[in-house]
Amino acid sequence: MGSNPTSGTIINSMGMIFTKHIDQDFFKKWNSEMGYLLGYITADGCIVVSKKRKNHPFMLNITSADLKHLYKLRNALKSEHKISRKPNGGLNTFTYQLQIRNPIITNDLMELGIFPRKTGHLNPIKVPEKYFPDFVRGFFDGDGTVYIYKVNKVSQIKAGFINTSLSFFKEFNKQLCKNLDIPTKSIHKIIDKRGEKKMVQFNTYFYVDDCEKLAEFMYGNNPSLYLPRKRRIFEEWKLIKRRYYIKQNYPSKIGWHLNKKTANHLIELAA
Repeated sequence: MGSNPTSGTIINSMGMIFTKHIDQDFFKKWNSEMGYLLGYITADGCIVVSKKRKNHPFMLNITSADLKHLYKLRNALKSEHKISRKPNGGLNTFTYQLQIRNPIITNDLMELGIFPRKTGHLNPIKVPEKYFPDFVRGFFDGDGTVYIYKVNKVSQIKAGFINTSLSFFKEFNKQLCKNLDIPTKSIHKIIDKRGEKKMVQFNTYFYVDDCEKLAEFMYGNNPSLYLPRKRRIFEEWKLIKRRYYIKQNYPSKIGWHLNKKTANHLIELAA
């Protein structure tokens, strides 16, 4: 097989030619962007098998609801592959997909543990400790959630991950909590009953102090790749005024309680 990593041109033994430009060595060497992309593909990517293409049946498909972010991922890959739009199942809602048919890219991903039909069958992926924050950030941007809410008028923050493969998720959860220096989180099983098919999923959640540790872990190295709308929620949390509240240690899910001194003062004013 002849190839040019810069142009993305490949002529295989069957004479098939792949001409779309891409950095074909992207997944051969670990770095921050590679770790992020691998984490994102673990969540929101897949390798599709085409029965019609027997010579090279594999194609990488990366999806996102954020078009600008998908362009960033394509730029990181130095790819010229087309980004297309597809219906998301809802009224006038769409997701976007980047499809890459390149045997070097798909073969490298399979060597890293991303196989076709990975839903529910994904095994633990070995990630060097140095690039695990990037992998977590990519996985979080694909299959993570974070939001601020209130309990008894007290602001809280909650973040979580979800996945369909228990084998992968157990090891991921264990390694992440170890890096955050917190007790291993409980994994909850849920049944997604949307549509005709039922899907088994697993999730885990982080509250208050642990959310702050998670944010520092993911963004502390000033990364170039991240989903801005999710990072902004962590930044917003930092700016919330807590004048009348003191922090209580984890594992309290409330996390913030009215300062006793302030509470007594308010009671005196009300008397």
